[in-house]
Amino acid sequence: MATTAEYKLGEYAFPRGWFMIGTSEDATTTPKGVRYFGEDLVLYRGESGSVFLVEAYCPHMGTHLANNTTSYVVTDSEHVEGDNIRCPYHGWRFGPDGDCNQIPYSPSPPPKKASLRSWPVTERAQCLWIWHDVEGGEPDYELPAFDKYDAPYWVNWKIDVLGELETHPIEILDNMADKSHLEPVHGTVDMVNFSNSFEDHVVRQLMTGGHKTLVHEGGSPMVNDTWYTGPGILQSKMHGYLPSHMLITHTPVDDGKVMVWHALMVEVENEAPTEEDVAMARQFQEASRMAFAQDFEIWANKRPAVNLLMVRGDGPFDKVRIWYKQFYNPRERASEFTSRVNGSYVTQGTIDDPWPQSA
Repeated sequence: MATTAEYKLGEYAFPRGWFMIGTSEDATTTPKGVRYFGEDLVLYRGESGSVFLVEAYCPHMGTHLANNTTSYVVTDSEHVEGDNIRCPYHGWRFGPDGDCNQIPYSPSPPPKKASLRSWPVTERAQCLWIWHDVEGGEPDYELPAFDKYDAPYWVNWKIDVLGELETHPIEILDNMADKSHLEPVHGTVDMVNFSNSFEDHVVRQLMTGGHKTLVHEGGSPMVNDTWYTGPGILQSKMHGYLPSHMLITHTPVDDGKVMVWHALMVEVENEAPTEEDVAMARQFQEASRMAFAQDFEIWANKRPAVNLLMVRGDGPFDKVRIWYKQFYNPRERASEFTSRVNGSYVTQGTIDDPWPQSA
């Protein structure tokens, strides 16, 4: 495991961007302790149905707000009250904005320092998302719409929770340029083209080729359009055995460790998918998960590639790493990095764009 500083990515240990922090099922009125960006946090769903994320420790005496099962605050169902969360130690109550709004035993108003840091949570497509920015700025690009979710003719994904991976996320992003691993790891054959393009906060990979199991002999090659929106959200459209839309998302837990999820939506012939359609889609999602597990195993058992030994045919690893630096430095410097890479790079074949630019 290597750190951001060892990769020389920039000033900040953690990147700026939209990140997944859990599934919709993870957020309930029973507060849950989670850890991201080197911090202990608490996730909960208020009685209004909204989801909230706050720092984990009460400013009064440092009690973890979620990790308790025996306090009467918890057993009397006072842990979440409306959209507020109550400390299980002394009962201090904090609103969704993080400010303490009640100290049950004190006639004095809560001190101004009695406040928790909080993060707005967006719930979309069964996932929970936050904007992370060390500088505290507003989002400088939009969270993807995932517009195929709940669309006619599409089977919604279920979220595969793949767990923690002890690797720096740059090792995952390297895959965007990694043409040469596709045959030995994933079974790609007879590749027609492979190219990358960079446009500000989006990096894209276009690949066309056969596959040992997913393309029938004599059939049309499989076409993949894969892109990252920012540093943590990958989507991929695949036209081959079944039209599908994949999501892979990873979020830093600590510097050099990430949490990873996978999901897949499948297009079917029926406007309202049948049970048979759903069963087929789940089988295809499992095949997709297993394909991603091939990468996962590699990452879990390699040493950090801090210094790349590039050869002709590798793909533009160096461009991906320059592009990635924009998220680890003040946003006013982002153009220093994007201006060095924006454009298209062909590793094999020609740029054959089957879909318009994704975002």
